[in-house]
Amino acid sequence: MNFKPAEKMKNFEAGIFQILDKKKKELEKQGKKIYNFSVGTPDFETPECVMKAVSEACLHPENYHYSLGETEELLEAVVHRYKKRYQTDIAKNEIMSVYGSQEGMAHIFLPLINPGDIVLLPNPGYPIFSTGAFIAQSNQWFYPLTEENNYLPDFDAIPQDVKEAAKIMVVSYPANPICKTAPDEFYEKLIAFAKENNILIIHDNAYSDIIYDGKEGKSFLSFPGAKEVGVEFYSLSKSYNYTGARMSFVIGNAKVIEVFKRFRSQIDYGIFLPVQAGAVAALYSDDTAVKEQCAAYQERRDALCGGLREIGWNIPDSEGTMFAWGPLPKGYANSNEFVMELMEKTGVICTPGSSFGSLGEGYVRLALVLPPSEIKKAIDSIKESGIIKE
Repeated sequence: MNFKPAEKMKNFEAGIFQILDKKKKELEKQGKKIYNFSVGTPDFETPECVMKAVSEACLHPENYHYSLGETEELLEAVVHRYKKRYQTDIAKNEIMSVYGSQEGMAHIFLPLINPGDIVLLPNPGYPIFSTGAFIAQSNQWFYPLTEENNYLPDFDAIPQDVKEAAKIMVVSYPANPICKTAPDEFYEKLIAFAKENNILIIHDNAYSDIIYDGKEGKSFLSFPGAKEVGVEFYSLSKSYNYTGARMSFVIGNAKVIEVFKRFRSQIDYGIFLPVQAGAVAALYSDDTAVKEQCAAYQERRDALCGGLREIGWNIPDSEGTMFAWGPLPKGYANSNEFVMELMEKTGVICTPGSSFGSLGEGYVRLALVLPPSEIKKAIDSIKESGIIKE
C-alpha cells in the first residue's frame, strides 16, 4: 500500500519538546547531569482534598458512565470560584468544560469560523493558538508583541482592512511565553476594539493565579462588556496541579458557549465524573495552597532570573506564569543552535524562542519547575561552562 498522509501534515513536524527529549535521553546515557527547564509541567503536589475527592468518586460504579456534560455541582463550583476569586457573576449557561485548554483551543475555531476567515494571533504566542486556527483553515494575521509597546497589541497598527475582515482575536495574559501581564486599561481598550470591529475575543487565562510582586491576577470577564464580546479559557492545571486530569473551562458569551457545546456533542461524551468531582473540590477550596504555591514560584523566579543575571545572562524577572523569558546571551543569534549547545555543555534544557513564532527568535523560555537548590546547581554549571561571555 502506497499510503500518503494529508498535505496538511507538512505543518505538523516533530514538536520541539520531542526533539529536546530525544537529546536529553542521549545525554543521560552518557552520564550527563540534566536540569530540565523546558516543559511547563508543575512539580508541586495536587491538593489532598482534590485527590481524595477523585479517589472517593472512583469507588462508585455509576461514575464510570458517560457524563454527557457538566454536573450541577461542577457548574455551581465554577460560579462560586469566579464570584469569590474575580468578583464576577457567571451564569451556568455561560460555562462548558473541555479536556484541558490545549484541546479546547484546538477545537474552538471549528464551529466559529469559515475557511478563509481572518484570526488575529499573538507573535510570540503559545503554539496551540495558531495550530487550532490552522486546523479550522483560517487566514492567520499575527500581531506583534514587542518591548516598544510593553508587549501589548498595538490596535492602531492593525490595518483597517484586517480589522474589518477579522472574526476572532486570541489574547492571553499573563502571557506564555513572554511572561508579561496587562494593565486594567488594556482590557478596557480590548473590549472597545472588539465592539467597534465586531471581533470575538478568546482569552486564555491559565496563569492568573501565578503572578508576582504583589500584583493581582484578574479575569478578562471581570471587565464590563467582556461577555458581550468574548469567552475565556480557565484551567485547573497550573493553579491546582491538576494537569493530567485535563480539566478546563470555556466561560463567557452564552451564544458562543451554546455553539461550541453543540459542536462538541458530536465528538465528545463529557469529562470523566471522578475528574469533575476533583475539580469541584479544587474550586471550593480556599486560596491558601494556591498563594503558597505562587510564593514558591516567585522564589524560584528570583533564584533563576537573579542568578542568571549575576553570571552575565540578562534574563529579566518574570511578571507572571510559571516561566521566565529572555534574550540569548551575548554572541548568540540562533535560539535552536544555542539551546542545543547549552544542553551539551551544561545539561541545562530550555526552549528556543523560535518555537513560539518569528518574534521569539533570539530568546529562550525557561520553566520554573525545579527547586532553588537545583536552580543554583544549574546556574553553576552554566557559569563553569564558559558559555556566557563577558
